[in-house]
Amino acid sequence: MTTFKDLGVTPEIADALIAVGIEEAFPIQEMTLGVALQGTDLIGQARTGTGKTLAFSIPVIQRISLPADADYDEELAGKPQALIVAPTRELAIQVASDVAVASKGRGTRNLTIYGGVPYESQLDALTAGVDIVVGTPGRLLDLANRGALDLSHIRTLVLDEADEMLDLGFLPDVESLLAKTPESRQTMLFSATMPGAIVGLARKHMRHPMNIRAESGDDDSQMVPATAQFVWQAHDMDKPEIVGRILQAEDVGRVIIFTRTKRTAQRVADELIDRGFPASPLHGDMAQPAREKALTRFREGKIDILVATDVAARGIDVAGITHVINYNCPEDDKTYVHRIGRTGRAGASGIAVTFVDWADLVRWKLINKALGLPFDEPQETYSTSEHLFHDLGIDPNVKGRLKAASPREPKKDDDRGGRGGRDGGSRGGRDGGKREGGRGGEGGGNRGASNRGGGNGGGRGGDRPAREKAPAAQDAPAPLPTGEDAPRIRRRTRTRTRTNQSGTTPE
Repeated sequence: MTTFKDLGVTPEIADALIAVGIEEAFPIQEMTLGVALQGTDLIGQARTGTGKTLAFSIPVIQRISLPADADYDEELAGKPQALIVAPTRELAIQVASDVAVASKGRGTRNLTIYGGVPYESQLDALTAGVDIVVGTPGRLLDLANRGALDLSHIRTLVLDEADEMLDLGFLPDVESLLAKTPESRQTMLFSATMPGAIVGLARKHMRHPMNIRAESGDDDSQMVPATAQFVWQAHDMDKPEIVGRILQAEDVGRVIIFTRTKRTAQRVADELIDRGFPASPLHGDMAQPAREKALTRFREGKIDILVATDVAARGIDVAGITHVINYNCPEDDKTYVHRIGRTGRAGASGIAVTFVDWADLVRWKLINKALGLPFDEPQETYSTSEHLFHDLGIDPNVKGRLKAASPREPKKDDDRGGRGGRDGGSRGGRDGGKREGGRGGEGGGNRGASNRGGGNGGGRGGDRPAREKAPAAQDAPAPLPTGEDAPRIRRRTRTRTRTNQSGTTPE
């Protein structure tokens, strides 16, 4: 067993990790720490869930110069010395949490910066002084342009999930941030994949970087091998019932369900709550405090099911995630890898279930081919399929509901009169046929002087008895006077003002 102290980590950091049960270093950490602690630029590529966060967090913390250190420079007082850039708010929060754990014995001042929350607290913290800043590109660049975030003393800069920043269009912001930092800084770039644009970024802004890949040379799979994968062709109307039964499988712990759209995430979460499962949505239409609350409740075990869009596909490192369910087929192979990477992390086993709609078969075939998976023809699966219960260890007697369905609220009789026959009336008007000469009401069927439906009930009410009689003749309004007795009506006349081509009114 290789410990962190064996890799040159200071006792303060190593003891802080041991205090939370992290004693053994993972392969990516073993390969990275020796290089990173010397201040060398590096490019780290590894499968998701293999411990990349600590691989760069430990060097960042250890290279911070604090007042108690012999080489402390008074010029650094209150100035950020390390910058960690993450593509999403959720990942920034997760990274900041790991940094806080590892730096507890070191005593660094850390700050997390991201959008969707007020500026005041972030500005106050920057004014008071910080050592390590973790944030998303947009808000970081905003504060740097305002002059509130001073990047001129950055010693170590980390780009986490660089390929995701490229996909989200943050590359120009990242370039601007890099330009505001000293050229003598140490730069570490971590990513699961290395597209051409990221390689170009590394060549432009890094000095002779060391390339580190955690996989062996003959391992082409990007996925964690401990994750069992199931790909099924399912009907959208049957998916909630299938999911409800999967959630009652053997050894189910925390579950993340990924959807393609925000609306679907909200709908599926509401459906699961109605079925009695402790679920919460997580998507971009939620306010930032609500998103943080959902993640906190999920991390603390107050809810076991998180229904999320791909905003949560990166950086959710929560212990005990046993199942990942792709409610909708992922957009591409990278999305698939990062989604299912939320389970089977740090040596644990996990299960990933992917639903493929009939319309998504072509997309899935491309994903399957790119990753070399054996699911070119997904098996057609329903909530009653025998292999569903067998493959996931589900009791055949369970149903996809823990409690009875909520009763539907009956439609209120709001005097709108209905569409005839249902209540003995014809196609009633908006006020139930109470208007004289209307389109028939609750049994009136009176359109002017004719009875459209005939019979006793009129209209579409058929032979049902009328609820109220037509107004009597004596109740009709008196006719208007004619001839000399008629009141004079003043006719309104319109005058047009014509303008010539120059826009002036002729006199």
